[in-house]
Amino acid sequence: MKNKIKKILFYLLITILPVIISGYLYANKIVNGELQQQKNAAKWTGTIHQKQWDSFMNKTVTSLNILSISIETNKDAMNNIEKLLRKVFNEEPAYGGLYLLDSSGETITGSTDTYDHISIKMNHASYIKEVIKTKDMVISNQQEILNNGQKVIGLAKPVIKDNGQLDFILVAYLRIDYLLNIMKIITPKDNIAIMNANDEIVLSMNSYISSKDDVISLPIDRLPWQIKVSVQDIDTKKIMQKTLIFSIFCLVCAHLLYLLLQFYLFKKRSQLEKKQNEIQKLELVGNLAASSAHEIRNPLTGIKGLIQLLSEKYKSEEDQLYFSIIQTEITRINEIVSQFLFLGKPTALKKQSINLQLIIHELKPLIVSEGNLNNVECRFTVPEKNIPIVCTVDQMKQVILNITKNAFEAMSGGGILTFTISETAGKVTISIKDSGVGIPSSQLKKLFQPFYTSKDTGTGLGLIVCKRIIQSFHGEIYITSKESIGTKVEIVLPVAAN
Repeated sequence: MKNKIKKILFYLLITILPVIISGYLYANKIVNGELQQQKNAAKWTGTIHQKQWDSFMNKTVTSLNILSISIETNKDAMNNIEKLLRKVFNEEPAYGGLYLLDSSGETITGSTDTYDHISIKMNHASYIKEVIKTKDMVISNQQEILNNGQKVIGLAKPVIKDNGQLDFILVAYLRIDYLLNIMKIITPKDNIAIMNANDEIVLSMNSYISSKDDVISLPIDRLPWQIKVSVQDIDTKKIMQKTLIFSIFCLVCAHLLYLLLQFYLFKKRSQLEKKQNEIQKLELVGNLAASSAHEIRNPLTGIKGLIQLLSEKYKSEEDQLYFSIIQTEITRINEIVSQFLFLGKPTALKKQSINLQLIIHELKPLIVSEGNLNNVECRFTVPEKNIPIVCTVDQMKQVILNITKNAFEAMSGGGILTFTISETAGKVTISIKDSGVGIPSSQLKKLFQPFYTSKDTGTGLGLIVCKRIIQSFHGEIYITSKESIGTKVEIVLPVAAN
């Protein structure tokens, strides 16, 4: 039950939870990106309308300045001024009316026949009074409705005498519908509002919603007004679709990762089980050897003695050949039994601290002699200073001789054996390198498997025994090889404390 719960939790941790988190982060990123795009689009729209309004107001102000100069020139002929106002009114569709007021705000003449029915002084006292007071151009803060129902915005321009006194006030009505049409031609779908200095809506286009969170504001240079553009809502459906596709992709990737992890864990478990099986196999062999080695050796001793007696009795060449073969095989059986005994009790002998150079010094003549017999040149690189290690001398010798024997066998046609000792960071490395045929990469992984051997007469226990001996000394043994180049065996042991 616990294993099942662990598997479910592992599955949720590797697949579902990352998909949820990544989906949330991806959706959040898309939402922020879309929102930023909408803000940029709203800012771009506001900039376009800002430039359009600035251009329109510059054109209107220029037109009124020219008109005011003409009025000042023809102020003694009101009929000419009225004709001028009518002509400008008819030629400029943006105007809802043009009127001329005296310095007190009373209407003198205008571009329409109904101007005398409009009490400008009363209805527009606020911005007319401001023009009289400031002698500067002023625009009304809100819409006005003419008698014909037309919505307009008033723009008052003072006409100044040469002595600086106010002579007339020129009032131009700007048509709301004309201004909105221009705005709709530029961006027909955007929600836009023109706000006055009091942050009140002067005119708006489409469904403008005032909100500080989703509005872009830009000032108009010629007016104390602002253009405000609503940021469009993000496409929730589109975001959900993208998030769903991304989540499905993440889910597939998460399951692939889950399968890879499962495969990796399965492989690790298999390797662990394999290693445990090898250990159990060795333990089984060791226990079997420990319980039966003496029983095997006793009859072997008797057999060996009887064969010796028979070899003394039967002197024919053929009989002697048979007896020598039997003696060789008995010796081989005895060696295998000895290896079994070591596998059963690898730490039976007492360890001691001894200088490694002393062991090499004792083995060097044997190795060189064996090398001469096999036409192999032996090269030794041993440091002069003492390097103490904790080991069993006989077992250490057994390891080195076993490895050198394998090296000689790999160089049947002669070669070079390089024996090197080096010390680094509290570790001593014994390197034995040959120039033999080498070992295929497919066989390197099997070298330390019990009973695996590439020799016709091998037991497959030699390297296993060497490895267990070195491990009993708290060291490690490594083998690297390349075909037709040679094999290198490295034995790494800790240096004993003085």
